[in-house]
Amino acid sequence: MQSNQFEHAVTAILKKEKRFQPGAYFLVREALDFTVDRLSKESNGEKRHVSGKELLHGFRDYVLHEYGPMGATLLQDWGIVKCRNVGEIVFLFIENGVFGKQDSDSLDDFDEIFTFEEAFTAPFIAA
Repeated sequence: MQSNQFEHAVTAILKKEKRFQPGAYFLVREALDFTVDRLSKESNGEKRHVSGKELLHGFRDYVLHEYGPMGATLLQDWGIVKCRNVGEIVFLFIENGVFGKQDSDSLDDFDEIFTFEEAFTAPFIAA
C-alpha cells in the first residue's frame, strides 16, 4: 500500500477509534513489514501470510531493536499494553481495507502470547 493511502486509512480509523495514538498504527505497520521481510529471508525470498503469533514475535523483536529500553514506555503512551491490542489494530486495518486476512484469522490469535512485562521490561532489568 502506498504511504499516502496508508496515512489516509490511519486518519479515517482515528476519526472513529480513540484507544490508540497515531504512532501505534504506524508501529504495527512497520512491525508487520519487519516480520514479512524476516520470514521472507528465512524462506528464500518467498512472501506469505503472517499469523498472529508470528506478527507478535516480530512486533516484539522490532520494538526491542528500534526502541530498546524505551519501548515499554512508548507502547504504554500509545495505548498498546498487551498482545491483544496489536491484534485490535490489525483488525482495524482489515476492516478498513489496509490488510487482508484469511478465513482462519481471528482476533483470538493475538491473545496473550507473552506479557509486555516479560517482553519489553524484563530484558533491561539487571539480574
